[in-house]
Amino acid sequence: MSLRSLPAVFMRGGTSKAVMFQARDLPPERGAWDPIFLAAMGSPDPYGRQLDGMGGGISSLSKICVLAPSSRADADIDYTFAQVQIREPRVDYKGNCGNMSSAVGPFAVDEGLVRAAGDGATVRIFNTNTAKLIHASFPLERGRTRYDGDLAIPGVAGTGAAVRLDFLAPGGATTGKLLPTGKPLDRLEVPGIGPIDVSMVDAANAAAFVRAGDLGLSGFELPDELEAKPMLLERLASIRVAASLAMGIAASEAEARAIRVVPFIGFVAPPADARTLSGEIVPAADFDLAARIISNGQPHRALPVTVSLCTAVAARIAGTLVAEALSPAAAGPLRLGMPSGVLTVAADVARDGAGQWQALSGSFYRTCRRLFDGRIYLP
Repeated sequence: MSLRSLPAVFMRGGTSKAVMFQARDLPPERGAWDPIFLAAMGSPDPYGRQLDGMGGGISSLSKICVLAPSSRADADIDYTFAQVQIREPRVDYKGNCGNMSSAVGPFAVDEGLVRAAGDGATVRIFNTNTAKLIHASFPLERGRTRYDGDLAIPGVAGTGAAVRLDFLAPGGATTGKLLPTGKPLDRLEVPGIGPIDVSMVDAANAAAFVRAGDLGLSGFELPDELEAKPMLLERLASIRVAASLAMGIAASEAEARAIRVVPFIGFVAPPADARTLSGEIVPAADFDLAARIISNGQPHRALPVTVSLCTAVAARIAGTLVAEALSPAAAGPLRLGMPSGVLTVAADVARDGAGQWQALSGSFYRTCRRLFDGRIYLP
């Protein structure tokens, strides 16, 4: 079998990894991208390991980012995110990855797509998946990204330079509405399950939240515990499908099941002492609410950054299940308890003159690192 190759960079962004391409190195027809991305990741793989590609067998390690100079006056870079399914021959472009968004600005500077000088840079990013703007700010050294620093983030060993991500007007990224159903709380009739309370919010990415208690859970389960409950994951998948239909993301159950990225599905609970993946016990006083998220059918080991932002926005909207779970002492940036520790997210939410909720912005810090560059070989 002969191989062909393309220029590529492999990067970690937050708690994810992705192969980074420049759009100029890919076919101009978007329809020709999917076979390239599937081959790059090693999908589909019935064994779920992606050993014949760059993927790592879980959704956070099966990602592609494509960058190009932007023609927009308010952006420097156009960034397209692709979630490559592991066992199926499908690539999903419906949502964005906030973790990998932290690698986009540094990639753009180091590849010469954006010129920068001084001690730091702010790259204005237009995410084509959600049609939203993100500003990424990070330190420089001699005109290139400085990756070393003292910021530690949950789920990643060691420290790195801080990348600040500011999501501008993140509401309605998937559906065009911050509250797609117009309400902070809905009671959905889910086939095979019955009625269940769900809060459906769309900020940075669309997500549906349920109470942990309504699922018979504490809210502090770790990923391995959830993966050992296939019936629970199927229940969550059914709720996700019903939410997709209610939010107008899909027009049929089959379409909702085919769109794997959005809406994300998760459950929330009030704070209590909780064990993390590292075995550490996080006291209840150290976080404001607990959240667990299912991403592409798999329990997430951290929290997807865009969904962290959506969770923080939902927590500031009166009447949502997320606000219900919030500690009464919560003030300022929100501290989210997750399997890997605690993630802090700032969300600016307010009512407009008509009394409608608006998400003005959301901010958080990530680290990233360039792992290697060269050429990726594809069958």
